[in-house]
Amino acid sequence: MGRLTTHVLDTAAGCPAAELYIELWCLDGDPTRLTTLSTNADGRADTPLLEGSSFRKGTYELRFFAGDYLRRSQTLPEPAFLDMIPIRFGISNSDQHYHVTLLLSAYGYSIYRGS
Repeated sequence: MGRLTTHVLDTAAGCPAAELYIELWCLDGDPTRLTTLSTNADGRADTPLLEGSSFRKGTYELRFFAGDYLRRSQTLPEPAFLDMIPIRFGISNSDQHYHVTLLLSAYGYSIYRGS
């Protein structure tokens, strides 16, 4: 059975990004916010963002509120170079595990589908 999870790592500090606020949106039809969460001390959600019958094919967007997190750990110019980072992705197979990992710093990021 498939599920959606996420993980955020602060590459500048060399540690997990704890207490980073995230929203998950479904973009099929009218955009709908499905859930909100803050990452735990390991930079992860405590539970899958989607699983079971709510995990299905479609287009989704994770919104990582990186600016708020980065402002707590360092001084940033205003406006910050990075603030909210939207990652739009598709789920094509509801039997698989989709793990979205964000590697973050104040001036750049990368994203990949992990395992």
